[in-house]
Amino acid sequence: MLQTADTLLALHDGRLIGLALLIGVLAAITMIDLFQHARATSGSSRGIWISAAGIAGGFGLWASQFIAQASIRPAAEILRGSETLLLGLVLMVLLAGAGLRAAVSAPRRVATALGGGLIGLGLAAVGAAVSAGLPGAGGPAWSAGLVLSGVAGLVLSGLALGCSLRESPARRAVGALCLSGAVMLPHAVGLAAAGGGLKPVMLDGEFAASLGFASLTLLVLSFLGLTLDSRVRRRRESQDLMSSLADAAVEGIAICEGGRIVTVNTSLAELIGRAPAALTGRPIGEILPDTVVARLDAGPDGRAIEAELVGAGGEALPVEVIRRPVGNRPCRAIAVRDLRARRQAERDIQFLAHHDTLTGLPNRTTFRARLDEEIALARAGGRLVAVLCLDLDRFKDVNDLYGHAMGDGLLQALARWVAPVLGPRHMMARLGGDEFAILLPDVERDEAGRIAEEVLRLIREGNQRAGRGPILATSIGIALCPTDAEDGQTLLNHADAALYCAKNHGRGVHRFFEPVLAAQIRDRRSLEHDLRHAVERGELRVVYQPQMAIDSGVVVGFEALLRWHHPERGTVPPDLFIPIAEETGSILQIGEWVLRETCREAASWQKPLRIAVNVSAVQLHAPGFSELVHEVLFTTGLAPARLELEITETALVRDPVRALTALRRVKAMGVRIAMDDFGTGYSSLSNLRAFPFDKIKIDRSFIRAVDVNRETAAIMRAVLGLGRGLGLPVLAEGVETSAELAFLGAEACQEAQGYLLGRPGPIAQFAEHTSEGPGGENAAA
Repeated sequence: MLQTADTLLALHDGRLIGLALLIGVLAAITMIDLFQHARATSGSSRGIWISAAGIAGGFGLWASQFIAQASIRPAAEILRGSETLLLGLVLMVLLAGAGLRAAVSAPRRVATALGGGLIGLGLAAVGAAVSAGLPGAGGPAWSAGLVLSGVAGLVLSGLALGCSLRESPARRAVGALCLSGAVMLPHAVGLAAAGGGLKPVMLDGEFAASLGFASLTLLVLSFLGLTLDSRVRRRRESQDLMSSLADAAVEGIAICEGGRIVTVNTSLAELIGRAPAALTGRPIGEILPDTVVARLDAGPDGRAIEAELVGAGGEALPVEVIRRPVGNRPCRAIAVRDLRARRQAERDIQFLAHHDTLTGLPNRTTFRARLDEEIALARAGGRLVAVLCLDLDRFKDVNDLYGHAMGDGLLQALARWVAPVLGPRHMMARLGGDEFAILLPDVERDEAGRIAEEVLRLIREGNQRAGRGPILATSIGIALCPTDAEDGQTLLNHADAALYCAKNHGRGVHRFFEPVLAAQIRDRRSLEHDLRHAVERGELRVVYQPQMAIDSGVVVGFEALLRWHHPERGTVPPDLFIPIAEETGSILQIGEWVLRETCREAASWQKPLRIAVNVSAVQLHAPGFSELVHEVLFTTGLAPARLELEITETALVRDPVRALTALRRVKAMGVRIAMDDFGTGYSSLSNLRAFPFDKIKIDRSFIRAVDVNRETAAIMRAVLGLGRGLGLPVLAEGVETSAELAFLGAEACQEAQGYLLGRPGPIAQFAEHTSEGPGGENAAA
């Protein structure tokens, strides 16, 4: 046997048999790679690449067998049957292409078997053609061997196609080796059939080498074509992906080169109401104003510029334009961001900053600013300015008997009924609660009285039209500047004193401020004096109201609220004595006592809940405020992260620089800062951005009837959206109904407090929330 193997090796030209093997392997690899590439395409491209795979692979496989025969026989002898050789070549190419097509198009169950059978049939046909001139060709052994080699080629070709259908490179390599093995089977069959009929001869390998070179050239060209097409296809896919990403972007994007538009995404096309194809190649000036283009060219990349575009309906669209470089080409990407939603949110916030959300009237801050302006003009022109103060009679009884929704309806009705009386320069504002004020610039005393009577008359007529339900009743107090006061605050105080005088004289009437009302002012002075000594006399106490996480229902902290029990006057409402304390400066002593008391109490709790303490504007701007906070925390041992200082918006207006400095120092200790009563004072986006707030507390006037009032709900959603956009949690105050709490939960409000969740009281009644032992939340669980 070894002698037979040595003899067979001696019959072969080693160079040609090596070339045959090389071409067979390369042809198999090229055909499989082209086949894989064809599977990744579709339509006519798939047919072209399958044909290319059939031609390149079929020719290479045919040439491999021809060169293998030329390694044992002279080429001239093989070429005597040129017609048979050409027929074998044609069959190999056609059957290879048909097999690849079947592997892609036929049902999956028979695809690999059918494709492998066709390719195996082609290999058998080529083997028969090139070995027809061997000794023993046509005999029984040759025919049987040819059939066996065809069956083996079918199996190997099917296995090769099955492997090449997988994405794994290792399987594709196995498939190429299987196909290469199938190529050499017919040559082995021919040698076996020849037996000892072959004798060593002098071979001329020039023709075989030329054929091998041609085959290699074809395979290399096919491989280069495959590589180039793959690169182009990947680039096209990358461009399509970038285009898809650009179209998926919410912002409008335009790619420009040399001042002209290369392409735009659908967002920009829809924004300006033009088709993308209509914008391609047009100057960028057709989209953006020339001034904006000039500013983009003059400034650095990445700078945001606000501009206005003409929308699809011809309306002006506020946008923000940003230019950035794209790749290595001299192109620029211009991003156009639609600012309509942000502008609307800013308008909503500005409305909250200067107006009352329930009635739509200007708020206290806006009224005071306008009052100061009119007083300055009146002094310069020698005219009078009148202020009318009014509030609803027995308004608390209305809320208690009919509910807050009815009370809100009365407040809205008052604003609506009074509006026809006011002139262009007049202003009506809601100062807070049921307290309203009307500003009448450049009027005489009699005219102010006439307007007040007209307001009362309209209210009486409105009650008659309303029919059932609570009666809207009010009284009016009037003060004049400079007759009764020289400044805005004193003027308001005197108008308020006149209001209470009107209430004491039967209600439903108006009264002017008179010197006799000075007695009331003296009473106020007495209240101020007693308030200064309230701390040392032990008349003040702190009550606590729980704050709850809406999603879990767990109490996460308490707000400390101050109460004053006067030995003669009884319980004095906070909204009465707190403003007096701030005006007189006694709030500094009171505020320090509250801070020490609450921190001492919170430090004794077993559970590390937060404690929120209100800080007035006077405290915040007082020297040494941050040092006081640090000293109290150190003395009481309370962790800074558990203390939350609540700052009203008005506290930031007096001296923003000093307020920011104080808050930053406190914030550096680890203390949390919350904006209290958001929306009722001087709300501003700049405040939220400039000051280090950790939380927004929404005033209860926003929460009331939020589940049934569409306008209130819309404003509430805007504030919650603002909080989410700034990364600030939101706490809702004054939650009194389950429906209000459900609305807040649905809108992802984080925390809430109010009578529904717990009324203010001594901390002892909340022991189950502050302790970890028996009776605490853990024990109850």
